[in-house]
Amino acid sequence: MSEVKKPPSPGESGRWTRIVTARPRLSLLLALVVAALAVLAGSGVADRMGSGGWEDPDARSTYASKVLEREFPGSQPNLLLLVDAGTGAGADVGAGSASGAAGVDDPAVAAEAERLTAQLASERGVAGVGSYWRTHLPALRSEDGRQALIAARVLGDEKTRAAVLERIAPRYRGEHGPVRVSLGGPVAVQREVTTTIQEDLLRAEVIALPVTLVLLIIVFGSAVAALLPLGVGIVAILGTNAVLRGLTEFTDVSVFAQNLTTALGLGLAIDYALFIVRRFREELAAGRDPVAAVGATLRTAGRTVLFSALTVAVSLSAMLFFPMYFLRSFAYAGVAVVLLAAAAALILLPAALVLLGERVNSLDLRRLWRRGRARAAAGAPGADAEAGRGWARATALVMRRAPVFAIATTAGLLLLGLPFLGVKFGTVDDRQLPKTASSHLVQQQIRDGFPGSPGAGLTVLAEGAAGPADLADYRDRLAALPGVQVDGPVSSGARPGYAYFSVVTEGEAVGQRAQDLVGQVRGVDAPFDTSVTGQAAVLVDAQKAIAQKLPAALALVVLATLLLVFLLTGSVLIPVQAVLLNALSLTAMFGAVVWVFQEGNLSGLLSFTSTGDIETTLPVLMFCIAFGLSMDYGVFLISRIKEEYERTGDHEGAVRTGLVRTGGLITAAAVILAVVMVAIGSSRVTNTKMLGLGIALAVLMDALVVRSLLVPAVMKLTGKATWWAPGPLRRLHERFGLSEGESAPGPLPQVPGEAPDPDRIPAGSR
Repeated sequence: MSEVKKPPSPGESGRWTRIVTARPRLSLLLALVVAALAVLAGSGVADRMGSGGWEDPDARSTYASKVLEREFPGSQPNLLLLVDAGTGAGADVGAGSASGAAGVDDPAVAAEAERLTAQLASERGVAGVGSYWRTHLPALRSEDGRQALIAARVLGDEKTRAAVLERIAPRYRGEHGPVRVSLGGPVAVQREVTTTIQEDLLRAEVIALPVTLVLLIIVFGSAVAALLPLGVGIVAILGTNAVLRGLTEFTDVSVFAQNLTTALGLGLAIDYALFIVRRFREELAAGRDPVAAVGATLRTAGRTVLFSALTVAVSLSAMLFFPMYFLRSFAYAGVAVVLLAAAAALILLPAALVLLGERVNSLDLRRLWRRGRARAAAGAPGADAEAGRGWARATALVMRRAPVFAIATTAGLLLLGLPFLGVKFGTVDDRQLPKTASSHLVQQQIRDGFPGSPGAGLTVLAEGAAGPADLADYRDRLAALPGVQVDGPVSSGARPGYAYFSVVTEGEAVGQRAQDLVGQVRGVDAPFDTSVTGQAAVLVDAQKAIAQKLPAALALVVLATLLLVFLLTGSVLIPVQAVLLNALSLTAMFGAVVWVFQEGNLSGLLSFTSTGDIETTLPVLMFCIAFGLSMDYGVFLISRIKEEYERTGDHEGAVRTGLVRTGGLITAAAVILAVVMVAIGSSRVTNTKMLGLGIALAVLMDALVVRSLLVPAVMKLTGKATWWAPGPLRRLHERFGLSEGESAPGPLPQVPGEAPDPDRIPAGSR
């Protein structure tokens, strides 16, 4: 048996405890002032965010796009005006037009379209305007002759393009004499995505907050205690919005990051507050006064919260390795909201607990239910006590059949992850919007009704002095590639020395054929510098960037997790178990993402359009978030098991007692976080839906399967070797590690409202 550490005296209070508890009213006042300032600082943050960021800014495809925008604005149109002379943009594709409806070649239609084209060309911030009526290109005219396109390039960065579109859209959208105009193209899609996300986020908050409050009341019983985690979450969200608003002054930030701010702000704040408030109530029940109870809570649950926040923050910070600002934005938001949630839980919450004292148990709304139950079964044990016995019996069963549970659970999780082996990566487009979105309708009609899709092929930029013969020879080499059509060269740029070619092939714009073509085109020799861009080229470059940076990001997550868990436990084996089991808990999420969102299963029920692939950056994002949240629950469980082991030296008893004391709380925290993520997953934008529902599934699988079944089974199999460490590492942990021994061996204190539970008495003190 390992040496049982002497706990600190109940009256002992660290420097941090003295700071927090000395002036609790002042601490709360300062927190309110900071929250008010955060509201002002974070106002309007969504309007300054972008909805792109999936491309590698250092890739050749990005470079080519910038040069083409400068030299040949019309080569890559990002705004499309769908001019409808028959059914209009909102009608069903293929429906017959009204009797006598004019086609796009009708003189009146052509005159109005030419007027719109000229007007668009005169708009500030718009360049490269062309139309079917000026070029008579077949690709710009629908096959039924009722619709045609005006194409243009809106110049500038995302914020500038959004402002230009906001300014000019009302002048073009709608009826214009004999035609109806609808707006499409990447600029219109991105603007509609941003607007939809803002609306969906507000709805998610309206759903999540009251549901979360109800669940917290069920968990705590006391309405006063239930309001504390919400207060911590609101402070974390407001603070993070202020941080993001500041970052938009220096760098691009994705609007998608706001969803993570809300989800983690509520979820982690509730996690941290649950454990701190629960421990505080235990210490009060043990007879300590509020100040001493807060001190004991901060030395135990508080330190665990700090370690947990660090592990989650490290996991999220790994996204800073990647060049795409979409991923980097989630790192900004995630790290900020985690640290702010932890700070609020360790500063604001203890001050409130000191002021509340025993009143933290006030307004116990479960009393009515208890009275009703007491009439039916007088003298029956409390629900919490019964739940504790249930966790004790379940843990005992798992540990008795540890090999069976370990093998069966591992096999089941691996089986659920099998669909991910067939993952296909792609890029986002209009189909992430709901089918009724106007820009989605326009793009769908272009896909279904037009012989080509403007901007869907590859564009090859040629730079350097090159004569007509060199350009013609290069064109012939491109045309020799199998299954392609080459247009160009176009060399009427703003300055000499630039030209471009358009290369089109059959199939999807980002399908495997198009991706293979990128490499083939880049492999064609030329007597001048060439750069390839287009949707497929952007995808290929993004995949390459992720593949290059992924090993470093994974190394950071794994090594930091190993180090932090070692500092928490002093064990060599537990950190390895944590990494492996956390990774295993994510298999169901990745399998479900492919089965549902790539293959389209349940698309009708969940109301989304499957594109047959998964956006390249999303698996990285979901891994970092889900792994961090899994470590969050893992740290809470392991820390309590370690505390019991240090008190008693009984390995199996420590595992059982740790689960009894934290199993229900971890499950409650996971359910509440899953509710928040499902609210986020109710978004009408497919990527946000995928993120919310996927993380919700991962959280539930981790709490209900990995922490409840796999962890106790594995710890039973490893036995006391679980706590082994070589001498040098053991001495390192004794010097720098975390020790949580707080309560003397003996019966664990009861939380108010709970009946005495013999299962809570540690084995060493029975």
